[in-house]
Amino acid sequence: MSQVKENDTVKVHYTGKLSNGQVFDSSLEREPLEITLGQGALIPGFEKGIIDMKLNEKKTINIPVAEAYGNVRQELFYEVKKEQLPQDMAPEVGMGLASRDEEGRETQFRIAEVKEDHIIVDANHPLAGHDLTFDLELVEIK
Repeated sequence: MSQVKENDTVKVHYTGKLSNGQVFDSSLEREPLEITLGQGALIPGFEKGIIDMKLNEKKTINIPVAEAYGNVRQELFYEVKKEQLPQDMAPEVGMGLASRDEEGRETQFRIAEVKEDHIIVDANHPLAGHDLTFDLELVEIK
């Protein structure tokens, strides 16, 4: 029986959970994730977990912070004056924002704190600082 190896294209169903059991993403209600390994499109721990799986195999992997989205980085918190926000916006903690640079690249932020004259935005990935658990099922090796 074939096993997944580096550079294979695979389809995998997954359910991602935080260490407290909260599900943050799942492919079970949609098409499985199709990915070519070795291209850096996945977090390292997820890709490592798929290597050597057999067709139709199911398993659970635990991914430490360092092999997931890394630690929360304080240098990715920024202060934005409220006058720079759209006038009709009522900023709230947890609200998502996006910004484009001169080249048109978009950066996603979450509002971390709302002060009287400014907000603090967080550009860390929402899962930064978390160990992750994934239930995997390999459904195809191409």
